[in-house]
Amino acid sequence: MRTAYQYKLRPNKDQVATIELWLELLRRQYNYRLGERFSWWSENRCPVNACPLIIPIPQLRDNPDYYSQKKDLVNTKDKFREYKLIHSQVLQDCIKRVKLAFDKWFKANKNGQRLGKPRFKKKSRYRSFTYPQIKQDCIVNQRINLPKIGNVKLIQHRPLPEGFQIKTVTISRKADGYYVTLSLEDKSVPSLNSEVKPTSENTLGIDMGLKSFLTTSSGESVPIPQYYRKYQQRLKTLQKRLSKKKKGSKRWLKALLAVAKQHKKVADKRKDFHFKTANELLSKADIIAYENLNIKGLAKTRLSKSINDAAWGQFLTILTVKAENAGQKTIAVNPKNTSQDCSNCGEKVLKELSQRTHSCPHCGIVIDRDVNAAINVKNRAVGHSVLKARGARCNSRAPKREAHTIASA
Repeated sequence: MRTAYQYKLRPNKDQVATIELWLELLRRQYNYRLGERFSWWSENRCPVNACPLIIPIPQLRDNPDYYSQKKDLVNTKDKFREYKLIHSQVLQDCIKRVKLAFDKWFKANKNGQRLGKPRFKKKSRYRSFTYPQIKQDCIVNQRINLPKIGNVKLIQHRPLPEGFQIKTVTISRKADGYYVTLSLEDKSVPSLNSEVKPTSENTLGIDMGLKSFLTTSSGESVPIPQYYRKYQQRLKTLQKRLSKKKKGSKRWLKALLAVAKQHKKVADKRKDFHFKTANELLSKADIIAYENLNIKGLAKTRLSKSINDAAWGQFLTILTVKAENAGQKTIAVNPKNTSQDCSNCGEKVLKELSQRTHSCPHCGIVIDRDVNAAINVKNRAVGHSVLKARGARCNSRAPKREAHTIASA
């Protein structure tokens, strides 16, 4: 099982200068190694038996891969002595980031999608570096011993869990200071309890929305906080001040930092709300079922601001990780017609988005629209007979009547 703990750092002036120097040198190294790969790819994109039309015939040279670029770091340290100040494994991890970024450009992910072309990093875009290995006793008396940086004070608001080993340490720069993220692992703890089977007793369905953040199949609802809209006027004021400053000046940088801090405050409040809501849901059921929505597509509609403010994707990611760590499950179901289908008889009852009550003319049930959708989500996760009735309707009429009879019984 893998998990991560994040603590805030309190470095002194010398340590801040060292961290900033490392970030700048690593940014230059990242851009240089990425440029090497782009150069080779542009010159060798054509087959060896074809003549390139857009560039002259290039000289033959080896493809700069992860191992050759890591081996070339010796020459980099000879030419630029300041790179000797950086820990060797941190510098090698920079090469690994280049490899991962370049590979994702050509290889599709598990969903069959390819990511965009990697971009060169400017100063504000390279914010972290990683120690791939570190001593297990690196944290002593509210201080963490970072190689070649020193003992840095940190705010350890919670102790490390027993039995977990520190795998990697990442130092990141954010708007309000520096943070350390510890990646922890305990191989004795199972990451997922696959033996849990969804039943009507241990499964809870949820319906995500904008009127309420979510509604459960048991009839409970969680109000939506809308943190961005609450701080929208404050952000507008800060961004207006920023627009009046000369770009690149000290006052412009100060105003830019104020905007970044306000955005981070909103993001932190939203994430805290997501964690608390996820914990509350997991305390009520072993399995949480939710709709597999196309959130990116929905975020391009006229409701984009409200959808991005709710951050359904972040919440579902947190819910899934928390469930795996607790030995529980989350199940994504097909969202088609969850609001239109009757959760009691399975018949389709068309309704507009403004209609917030589900009233079925076939069985007579009258419940809240979101509760009806949440029950349908639960039924689909469990494999209820109402779901079978909806699926059979697409194939033939006779199975539909038989399944409907079972559902109405």
